[in-house]
Amino acid sequence: MTAARRAVQENHVTGATVWLTGLPSAGKTTIAYELAGRLREEGRRVEVLDGDEIREFLSAGLGFSREDRHTNVQRIGFVAELLARNGVLALVPVIAPFADSREAVRGRHQANGTAYLEVHVATPVEVCSVRDVKGLYAKQAAGEIAGLTGVDDPYEEPASPDLRIESQDQTVQESAAALHTLLTERGLL
Repeated sequence: MTAARRAVQENHVTGATVWLTGLPSAGKTTIAYELAGRLREEGRRVEVLDGDEIREFLSAGLGFSREDRHTNVQRIGFVAELLARNGVLALVPVIAPFADSREAVRGRHQANGTAYLEVHVATPVEVCSVRDVKGLYAKQAAGEIAGLTGVDDPYEEPASPDLRIESQDQTVQESAAALHTLLTERGLL
């Protein structure tokens, strides 16, 4: 057992991965950062593994084919599990459009005895396209890009997520509070 792992166990600090999946512009990253701020104020160690940052620094060179998306999700899942088993709450706002990719990440966590929660930020595509934070829906509509998840590329909704957030019906703070409640109920805070 590593010294870091022993310290986590001795201090009874529980890490976990919270994977926020949903369409582009669903609110995943906004909710993750809101929750991270609250958790840091409570003295928790927390990291947000933002999908865009990971693509730039850890998965540069990968495209958006099904295979590349799977590889990207597995890389993120590996880092998240590593953080979580060392007492960090890893918040992962990443689309991860394919159920088998998310299940593989869950399996890695289970194999290592690391807590994993899946949160579906279930914002309808019509709402996401109005938000269009990065201009992706407009570019897709104009024919400038193809393969937009949930529009002309598949998105497999989680069959039984640990939490379903409909961000169009509540504030960011309410969404983060619902996730905080789930973490508390599961004994992770």
